[in-house]
Amino acid sequence: MTLRILIADDHVLFRQGLAALLKEQPGWQIVGEAGTGREAVELALRLAPQVVLLDVEMPEMDGVEAARQISAALPDTRILALSMYGNAHYRQRMRGAAALYYVRKNQPIDQLVAAINAAVAGERKPFSAAALSPREKTVSALMELNTLSEREREVLQRITQSQKMAEIAEAMGISPKTVETYRARLQEKLGINDLPGLVRFAIRAGLISPES
Repeated sequence: MTLRILIADDHVLFRQGLAALLKEQPGWQIVGEAGTGREAVELALRLAPQVVLLDVEMPEMDGVEAARQISAALPDTRILALSMYGNAHYRQRMRGAAALYYVRKNQPIDQLVAAINAAVAGERKPFSAAALSPREKTVSALMELNTLSEREREVLQRITQSQKMAEIAEAMGISPKTVETYRARLQEKLGINDLPGLVRFAIRAGLISPES
């Protein structure tokens, strides 16, 4: 049985190279290539592939919105996210958009092949940073830290240093409710659901020391 695959990535050389590698798998067919999120949706609706590989960051429409539209129109199509980064925020958003796997572009091709096979078989791998090396986790944390505003960083630092909400509010000249809003926003941005996770992130990013 032929497995029909659509690849969406705005980097032409990467997209074409990936297509060439996947074509070597017995029974796999690349039915289309898209350079933008909008084109990915249009081709998916027209070609109805069994698998769509979506770059997270693309022009016109990002991979998150493209995944939402494709999954809504083609619920049986398996969507896998591709990205250069092990960014928790991206992983969380792609998971919410019905992507089954999140594969980093610096991983070996056999890992992508395994993910495609697992997705087709109906398996789902948790979106986790556990596969990253300690160095990759640090780099990923630093990149995510750079997406935060100065106020968000300050709230994150104070929260992870065990300061009370009232203390943070007084020190920053804001209300405790605003501090809670900042915390909720941080958890959403970073894809982290609890305080221990925020502490681990702050340590990896060098925002606090392990002894804090």
